[in-house]
Amino acid sequence: MADSSFVPPLIYAFMGSSRDIAIGPVAVVSLLLGTLLQNEFDPNKQAEDYLRLAFTATFFAGVTQAALGCLRLGFLIDFLSHAATVGFMAGAAITIMLQQLKGFLGITNFTTKTDIVNVMRSVFSNVHHGWNWQTIVIATSFLAFLLICKLIAKKNKKLFWVAAIAPLISVILSTLFVYLFHANRHGVAIVKHIKKGVNPSSVNKIFWSGPYLAKGVKIGVVAGLIGLTEAVAIGRAFAARKDYPIDGNREMVALGTMNIVGSLTSCYVATGSFSRTSVNFMAGCETAVSNIVMSLVVLLTLEVITPLFKYIPNAILASIIISAVIGLVDIQAMILIWKIDKFDFIACMGAFLGVVFKSVEIGLLIAVCISFAKILLQVTRPRTALLGNLPGTTIYRNIQQYPEATMVPGILIIRVDSSIYFSNSNYIRERLLRWLTDLEEQNKKKNQPRFQHLIIDLSPVIDIDTSGLHAFEDLYKGLQKRDVQLALANPGRVVIEKFNSSKFADMIGQERIFLTVGDAVHACAATLDEEPSFLAP
Repeated sequence: MADSSFVPPLIYAFMGSSRDIAIGPVAVVSLLLGTLLQNEFDPNKQAEDYLRLAFTATFFAGVTQAALGCLRLGFLIDFLSHAATVGFMAGAAITIMLQQLKGFLGITNFTTKTDIVNVMRSVFSNVHHGWNWQTIVIATSFLAFLLICKLIAKKNKKLFWVAAIAPLISVILSTLFVYLFHANRHGVAIVKHIKKGVNPSSVNKIFWSGPYLAKGVKIGVVAGLIGLTEAVAIGRAFAARKDYPIDGNREMVALGTMNIVGSLTSCYVATGSFSRTSVNFMAGCETAVSNIVMSLVVLLTLEVITPLFKYIPNAILASIIISAVIGLVDIQAMILIWKIDKFDFIACMGAFLGVVFKSVEIGLLIAVCISFAKILLQVTRPRTALLGNLPGTTIYRNIQQYPEATMVPGILIIRVDSSIYFSNSNYIRERLLRWLTDLEEQNKKKNQPRFQHLIIDLSPVIDIDTSGLHAFEDLYKGLQKRDVQLALANPGRVVIEKFNSSKFADMIGQERIFLTVGDAVHACAATLDEEPSFLAP
């Protein structure tokens, strides 16, 4: 599958809009794809069918990505929130590391399941007979070396190349060690034979029909969306550093095309790699030609150097993968999410626990569902704010945010912080009446005058539908029964046009619609028995 670092980068170099992004196989997508494929076929016993399903999934991953770009539906990937992505990536990283315990510990009989319970059961059931101490020494030593190199590069940005070259050094040294000391004869598993040269066409290996076509589509859609999310995020991040634009839809078409072509040339899903892109950025690359150079180097490797890979120990590959994904567990980001938004933290933990304790696709599903739930909650239960006057001004602000703001006697001022649609119109009407009822009870206890006017600040409301208009008509009628007058302040162009079209503006009176809250208060105060002294004349 080394072709995934050869064909896709060539295609992207001519179609993509990012100057920095480096294309190739990445840990998260590789794990995701491998996990989903293993649910269908054993890679050791059913290698041919396993590869065919991988090519099929890659083809439909590309179709999904290209279709999103052509139909300009890229906004769909934004439904996976930042918090959900943090949790998903952390869970995927943990799952990747757990899967590497097979090579890290030298275990031969290892579970094909990916959840933490089954993996740990498999690990500890092999303690007495399955672990190989020579393998553990090699893996532990080089993992420590890789982590130290990453720490050095993190401490000193000028030494970024130390972390970049560390995996290559590890592979060379560990391979020499195994070859010179014949460690493979003592239970240290090695890569063995790797086919030389570029793989042939895989057009006839894709499941174009049959029962595995649907499974290939399902796996491809999931892997395609995750790969797309990662590539677009990486492209945008590095483009922002150099201040140049990224065409999201063009990126999707480029990524989709390269994966479609890749699936026909024995490649699996490729996407933007953060580590390789970082190396590109630090090395000062200015165009996508870097992907062409990388492809040519990979081609040279496939044609000439492949036989030298025979004695690479599996343990070093496990160490490299663990050191690569350990940074995906972003504890600081999780703590920050907890401090900022508890609902976001639930989404983050839901995705994390779903991936770790069940599977990658379940974690992704949980993340998307919780993100949708948050959107629905915010749409159906919008916030409303009680406004008060800032002393010495005609400015009205939320009294919870500005404790010095004071309420106007006899006038209740409420701001609606959302557009008004069928999904929230009744809630907003009931919420406004609840504000009125609760505050009137407080006024009675304090021996203060009752409310004669309700002013609704509509400045945040950018749209209203017919359900919202009916809710306002019901609100107006309910206020009339209470002998409370309704006034509206600062409705937007779309909102006022719909008020006029529905005759609601005529129902309450055009004179009851004001440019600002201050104007509305001034007009309403004139009808009270006594105008408050802090109001502007």
